[in-house]
This record gives sequence, C-alpha cells and structure tokens, in this order.
Amino acid sequence: GKRMPHELSGGQRQRVAIARALLTNPTVLLLDEPLAALDAKLREEMQFELINLQKEVGITFVYVTHDQTEALALSHRIAVMNRGRVEQLDEPSRIYGLPATRFVADFIGHCNLLGGPVVSYADGFVTLDVAGIGHVRAAARASIAPGARGTVALRPEKIGIAASAPAGTPDNHVRGTVADLLYMGDVTVYKVETPGGARIEALLANSQSGRTKFFEVGDAVETSWAVDAGHFIAE
Repeated sequence: GKRMPHELSGGQRQRVAIARALLTNPTVLLLDEPLAALDAKLREEMQFELINLQKEVGITFVYVTHDQTEALALSHRIAVMNRGRVEQLDEPSRIYGLPATRFVADFIGHCNLLGGPVVSYADGFVTLDVAGIGHVRAAARASIAPGARGTVALRPEKIGIAASAPAGTPDNHVRGTVADLLYMGDVTVYKVETPGGARIEALLANSQSGRTKFFEVGDAVETSWAVDAGHFIAE
C-alpha cells in the first residue's frame, strides 16, 4: 500500500487490477490473458489465488487464455471452438480424457492420434489397422462396422516405454527407435519411430534427481499401452 505503481511487481500489478475490477461488484468478470506476462512460478501462485478468489466472491469468471494447462487448471467448463463452431463444451477432465472429436483431441495437450480403418469390433473393443504401426486395440463405447474409419486418441503419459515391454499383458506393443527426446525436469518426452515410419510420443517420469535419461537417441525400445488407455473416436 505504500508503494508507487512503478514499484509494484508484475504479480502485484495483476492483483491490483483484479481488485479494481471487483470494486464495482460485477456479475461477470472477464479475464483476458491475465497471467501472460508473469514467470512460471508466479503464474502458478496466481492460479491458486484466482481459484480461491472465484470461490470467495461467487461470480462467474470468463477466462481467455492460450495456455491450455492454465485453462484445464482454472476452469469448471471449457469451450473448444473450431472455425467459429463449438466442438465440445465440457468439464476439463472430459475435454482432456474423452475428447468428442479428433480436433479436440489434437488441440488440447499432446496426443497421439492413431487413425485407420476398423478391422473388427467385439465385446466392447475395436481393432484398427494403423499405418506404420499395425493393429491397435482400444475400448469402444458403441459398435462400429468393419471398414469404417476411426481414431484412437492416446495421451503420452498413458504409454509405457522400456527396452522390452512386459510379457503376458493384454497391452498393445510397438517396437521402434528413439528419434528424439526432450528432458523437462520432472519428465522426459520421447518420440519413438516405428519401422513403418510412424511416430509415437511417450512420457516417462524421472524418478532420480539430476539430468536422468533412461534412453538415448538411436536406442531400440518398445512402447506399450493398455487397451483402455486410449479413447476411440469414430470418424
């Protein structure tokens, strides 16, 4: 309270701006990229403050952001739009885990989109013939005829990566070579290229401190995932 405006930090300025907007007792508060200029740690702190503030004042916040992680963390409902049309309006967990369309799956977060014709459907499971990978099995909520096209939306964190996948499991198994990796501190993102030329993105948590890398570029690996790990989208 004793500082001049130019002496305030970015986070303090944002807090003052929000407080000023709330003084008029609005029924709706529009926040347009409010945290864009803040560093990562302060942005996370402000996210918690905004969540608690919304609960305290009890009004609707309409939050505009290009940061998808921010949208998932702060929202009760998310609208994903494509060419002026709402493709899905839903809870964040359903937007991320159960995307209604291929566009939503591709737009929100990182996602492997394994598309191809349906080979068979039986007992709630569908088998697709995916180019560069082969047969991929996934859970499907409704029957789909052989020959129809579909896509399995598979998040990288759902995929296991090892020198050799565990034997005797009902998982999908795909061998390949590490083409790229991205060390991000808590996790490492691997891009695995199959002999058929397809690429699968897998995420592996780093359990040790320091710059832990389990695999190097060029290493032969095997990716695997459970049949219910992906979300089937009919096309």
